[in-house]
Amino acid sequence: MRVERSPEWRRYVGALIVIYSIIWLLLAIDPHDRKDWLLENVLVLGFGLGLWASRRAFVFSRVSYTLIFVYLCLHSIGSHYTYSEVPYDRWWESLTGHTFNSLFGWERNHFDRLVHFSYGLLLAYPLREIFLRVAEARGFWGYFLPLDFTLATSALYELIEWAVAEVFGGELGAAYLGTQGDIWDAHKDMALAGAGALLAMLITVAINRYLQRDFAREWSGSLKVKDRRPLGENEIKRMLDEQAGST
Repeated sequence: MRVERSPEWRRYVGALIVIYSIIWLLLAIDPHDRKDWLLENVLVLGFGLGLWASRRAFVFSRVSYTLIFVYLCLHSIGSHYTYSEVPYDRWWESLTGHTFNSLFGWERNHFDRLVHFSYGLLLAYPLREIFLRVAEARGFWGYFLPLDFTLATSALYELIEWAVAEVFGGELGAAYLGTQGDIWDAHKDMALAGAGALLAMLITVAINRYLQRDFAREWSGSLKVKDRRPLGENEIKRMLDEQAGST
């Protein structure tokens, strides 16, 4: 079933696509490390193809597309410089006369931490739209599943980083990992993504609790047992009996 899009929606999303395309093309020119830039953009390409392929069946809200747009822009900056080399400290110093890291006593480049936090903060709500409209998640599950999915995909991404670093090795592998000597880098990245998603869902809970009249009823209803029959071996036996009865 094709989803109808309003003229306002088309103009808004079209503007986001044009702006992002310009930003991406400008940052694709002479990146700090072309090979690392290519690796960083593989997942972006896959993500973009997924959005394009599902465009007729699933349309996000303008809020979700805006959040996705901001996240992709941050990722483009990280890809251009490599995450551990983004010169935010130099930018801040040119504006204020002192470095941003000096305000907090930091020594490492924390741009990668910002993007991992933003992964949860900015993409949890679009994920919530998917769970609500595809899986029909309601109440508690409509908030928990985006958080759970964020943590799961963060762990998967860290495993992909590890595999890529093992395959390519050397400076390219180190640039892609971007650990900057921190042995707990992967754990902190996952924790920040989860914290971002948790914050996004808490904000969403607060808004819905204020605006949604049946919020409490839907929340409590989502935690009730819908089918009291155990599954496992009981369900296997039922399916075998059903299969035998149909032959």
